[in-house]
Amino acid sequence: ASYNVHKCVGNDRRFDPERTSRVIHEIDADVIALQEADTRFGERTGILDLPRLERESGLVPVPISGVNKAHGWHGNVVLFKKGLVRGVHQIQLPGLEPRGALVAELDLERGGALRIIAAHFGLLRHSRAQQAKVLLELIADKSDMPTILLGDLNEWRLGDRSSLHSFQSIFGPQPLAVPSFPARLPVLALDRIIANRKGVLTTVEAHDTPLSRIASDHLPIKALV
Repeated sequence: ASYNVHKCVGNDRRFDPERTSRVIHEIDADVIALQEADTRFGERTGILDLPRLERESGLVPVPISGVNKAHGWHGNVVLFKKGLVRGVHQIQLPGLEPRGALVAELDLERGGALRIIAAHFGLLRHSRAQQAKVLLELIADKSDMPTILLGDLNEWRLGDRSSLHSFQSIFGPQPLAVPSFPARLPVLALDRIIANRKGVLTTVEAHDTPLSRIASDHLPIKALV
């Protein structure tokens, strides 16, 4: 699953990390990427109760380095339930605003491995094109492992000038767009889950519940692997 938690501020403008955690419980994913899970200005600080989330749901954060109070890398957090972390890479993405991607390689409990790329792209089209290029170069020589890219890619266009178009060289045709923004009446497919191998993903859909419609300005999206 992928969920832009909007710094735990809902459509009612209330800051409510407990409500955000309840949505994460609702989703009940084995792997979930969160965006905007830290404060943005000054020293980044995590805003979710991750120890409690681990106790109650079994979700464990992928470890990151070089941060003190933050949960994630530029607000990106990857949580997973079962398996072992083989490697983690924190990628600085280019653009006018600070953006990043978190790459986690997981050894699955039942065997095999899976690469997760959790990203949050910028608001400017030129920045998104640069950010997509960095990720494509990163995984161009790593096609040996099933790879899932997920996150808030801030892109709803599908034409030649879209950053999503460049992903087709590695990820192939995109799954059907799933509107996820704004949460109350979603019309734009800003959030994406795509895989580099045909048949890896099925049933990509929004997690649309009364709670998720108000807890953030984005709906979570989820898929079966």
